[in-house]
Amino acid sequence: MDAEGFVRRSINKKIPEEEIEKILSNRIREIKNIDEDYARDFSHAVMEEVKVTSNLKGDLFEFEPAGVTMGEFGVGSRGSGDFYAHRKIAHVIGKTNADVGVDQMDDGGVVKSGGKYIIATVDGMHSRLSDFPFLAGFHAARATLRDVYVMGAKPAGLISDVHIADDGDVAKLFDYTAGITTVSDALNVPLIAGSTLRIGGDMVLGERMTGCVGVVGVAEHVTARKMTTPGDVLLMTEGSGGGTICTAALYSGNSDVVEETINLHFLKACDALIKSDVFEHIHAMTDITNGGLRGDVFEIAETAKSTVVVEDAPLRGLIAPRVLALLDKLGIDYLGVSLDALLVIAPPEFADEIIRVVGSAGVRMERIGFVREGEGVSRLVKNGVEGEFMPKFREAPYTPLKKVVDRPGRDFDEMKKGIDRAADAALNKKKRVLKRIMD
Repeated sequence: MDAEGFVRRSINKKIPEEEIEKILSNRIREIKNIDEDYARDFSHAVMEEVKVTSNLKGDLFEFEPAGVTMGEFGVGSRGSGDFYAHRKIAHVIGKTNADVGVDQMDDGGVVKSGGKYIIATVDGMHSRLSDFPFLAGFHAARATLRDVYVMGAKPAGLISDVHIADDGDVAKLFDYTAGITTVSDALNVPLIAGSTLRIGGDMVLGERMTGCVGVVGVAEHVTARKMTTPGDVLLMTEGSGGGTICTAALYSGNSDVVEETINLHFLKACDALIKSDVFEHIHAMTDITNGGLRGDVFEIAETAKSTVVVEDAPLRGLIAPRVLALLDKLGIDYLGVSLDALLVIAPPEFADEIIRVVGSAGVRMERIGFVREGEGVSRLVKNGVEGEFMPKFREAPYTPLKKVVDRPGRDFDEMKKGIDRAADAALNKKKRVLKRIMD
């Protein structure tokens, strides 16, 4: 519970201050094992802090509201709303001198330094793994390492950030770190720095945990999405899922399937490719995560400004059998959910060698599509018929709660207007403040 947010909303509803403090005090005691006097003093202090920070004016204290919430727009839900919001983040950042910048929507950013390509990327832990910190750390570490590997880099070091709400057990810190370092020790990539904080300091009550893992890598040949070329073929490895599949299994009562996600197949396949002679001929690589194939292929097509065609026939056979059985049982669209498979894009004459190298790491790979000239769109061939292949508004709902949330909402185009306005306002503010501090 966000005590500060509760008070601000209550004030906006014109609820009397004494009543707000009384309600908050009762709610605090539902969560914390504290006496009535402490809860009353806590609530009064929150009220005073909210009042003194309300109605402040100026660039440093105000922002232009979009009038659209994160949940309404599907931010973080790996669908069309999320992709649109990320492109607006790139709009605020603006053009940079990065070799691969955020505007290209790739798995990691790239800058050149000392004659080498430096790749940096970060992945947040899955929000529903808060009560399973080891799994949260393991899958966040594996995800961020995937992202640096698919950019063609050898990882050099990991960083970690973890925030736990005020009532969370300190042991979560250690279990989360153990999950991260299980992966880092296995691959000999050290965890070298990090940050540990409480979510919202004293203001957020409860046990919720969130965090991320970042990685820095070094490369000589970058396999960015923009290198995708008409005539290329798409090759995909088998996938057994990561944080998303782990969450789907846990919250559907199929915890036995979690074991399927505890492996390093993807990372070993990438490592084998980077060390091989065929690597320099690979144009692009990515991991199938952002809303599944629907999302990743859509983003690749937009970035490469080419038509990317996926063939449905081989795909089901590339999903780990127990994971596929879970998806079928729960009615989850396997094309719209993160499979954590490796997608390689390369000229067709190198396909067999790429498949052989990946196979030498003990990972199966097959051809699943091709790239052709055309607009930046993605297509799907199913039963011999080519059709549209677009991301949904959100990724395929994979928990009971997500199935409830996945329902028609506000008009998307109308929400986009608010998002555009807020992003433009933030960019203009940046310019004003930058001018002030540079003059």
